[in-house]
Amino acid sequence: MNQATPPSCVKCGCEYVDEASDMYVCPECSHEWPTKFIEKNDEEEQDYVIKDANGVVLNDGDTIAVIKDLKVKGSSAVVKVGVKIKNIRLVGGDHDIDCKIPGIGEMKLKSEFVKKV
Repeated sequence: MNQATPPSCVKCGCEYVDEASDMYVCPECSHEWPTKFIEKNDEEEQDYVIKDANGVVLNDGDTIAVIKDLKVKGSSAVVKVGVKIKNIRLVGGDHDIDCKIPGIGEMKLKSEFVKKV
C-alpha cells in the first residue's frame, strides 16, 4: 500500500505518520506496522488484512503450511517445507504470524513464507 500520504496511526490516530522502507512509524507513540497491510474503512474503523504467499486472506485460527525451508535463529533447527501449523494468531509487525510449530515450539513467521491450507 504505497500512497502519496500515509494513513493515520492505527494506535493513537496521529496524522503525521512516517514511512520507513516497508514500515509505517508513528512519531508520537512509536507504533510501527507494515505497509503491506491492506486498509479497509468500514464505518470509520480500520481493519488490516494479512495475506499469504498466494494472496489468500489469513484469519486467526487458520491452518497454514510452510512453503520454504526456514532456519531458526540461534538454533540448528529448520522448519521444513510442508509443515502444517494449526491455530495461528495474527499480530502486527514484520513477523505477522504467531504460532506453535510442532517439534520446535512458539515462533513468529512472515506471511510471505506460508500458504493457507
